Amino acid sequence: MRTRSHSPITRARRDGCPSGDIPISVHPKKRAPRRTARCDDAPPDALLHGIDQFNQQEFFDQHETLEGIWIHEPDAVRYLYQGILQVGVGFYHWRRGNWRGAVAKLGHGLAKLEPYRPSCMTIDVERLVLETAALREELERRGPADLPAFPPRGLPRVHRIT
Repeated sequence: MRTRSHSPITRARRDGCPSGDIPISVHPKKRAPRRTARCDDAPPDALLHGIDQFNQQEFFDQHETLEGIWIHEPDAVRYLYQGILQVGVGFYHWRRGNWRGAVAKLGHGLAKLEPYRPSCMTIDVERLVLETAALREELERRGPADLPAFPPRGLPRVHRIT
């Protein structure tokens, strides 16, 4: 049996838009992470607060804080915020025994952080990437049946370069 593909207008009507108008997204078009001139700026207070939460292993709270700023940031530096957020979520999954979620989110975070190496907004991105990548590689090597206890020795912290 073949599955029918519906047009965007048909889907919009089905999803509650009687006129068939296609809803317009309020979020900027997704772009790949890239280094930006904003890397030379001082970090916003909310970023520093989220980093403090990350460093205290308050990963759920840091997610809420950093999500609040990356969603509203139009500049590509938003992916720096999102990368730190995703690394923290990876550690949150690890703490809860979710190997698959930990490996996936750590990988997503590392990919987002890559363009901001070695540093951005005084954040030592290089160190965070190297330390996180080493732990992710260990998780992949050991596999889901041998998930190390959390927190591991060498759990990364977000450092600043002054």
